[in-house]
Amino acid sequence: MKKFSWYDVAAFAIWLMPIVYLINIYPALPAKVALHFGLDGKPDRYGDSNELLVPVGIMAVTSLGTYLLINFLPRIDPKQKAKYSADTFQKMALGLVVFLSAINVVIIAAAEGDLQIEKILFPMLGLFFAFLGNIMHSLKPNYFAGIRTHWTLESEETWTATHRLAGKVWFAGGLIITVVTLLLTARAANIVFLSLTGVMVVVPMVFSYIYFKNHRIKTK
Repeated sequence: MKKFSWYDVAAFAIWLMPIVYLINIYPALPAKVALHFGLDGKPDRYGDSNELLVPVGIMAVTSLGTYLLINFLPRIDPKQKAKYSADTFQKMALGLVVFLSAINVVIIAAAEGDLQIEKILFPMLGLFFAFLGNIMHSLKPNYFAGIRTHWTLESEETWTATHRLAGKVWFAGGLIITVVTLLLTARAANIVFLSLTGVMVVVPMVFSYIYFKNHRIKTK
């Protein structure tokens, strides 16, 4: 049986924060609150404050469920490969709880009217990408997380080289997204975010193919 660690304690405390925040401010919420936001970051649907419980609850359940799933991947992996990245998976799970809890806080604060969601959502995503990039190099070959192309799963050397590059690309890309989207309008930030995310995904995939082909030729 998995023992509790400080990761678990920290994750649970962080997971509880938006719930405690909502309980504290719920009586003071206006009758109508913002529940959905358009691409420009402006609210385009309002509803009763009771409806706010739905997205906050979904986010909380998703956060907790994902944390538990990621932590137990080494135990349920039929190929027994995930166990070699157990520490990295635990860091990833904690980072995900931090990110989703922060999103929950943003949702609640925006409903309360104290926050402009368009000014913080993309920078938060950028920081999360940078966090993933910072730990990506330590991922060992597995079928659950990372750049899982045919070529990285076929060759451990290709996996290692691809994730070293991907870590740098995601870390740099995440920081660029964070800084640039803070300075742009919501619509421009949306375009920059989608463009940079596409680059961050495509570059490691293309690199894995090229590296695998070149390495295979050299070893023949």
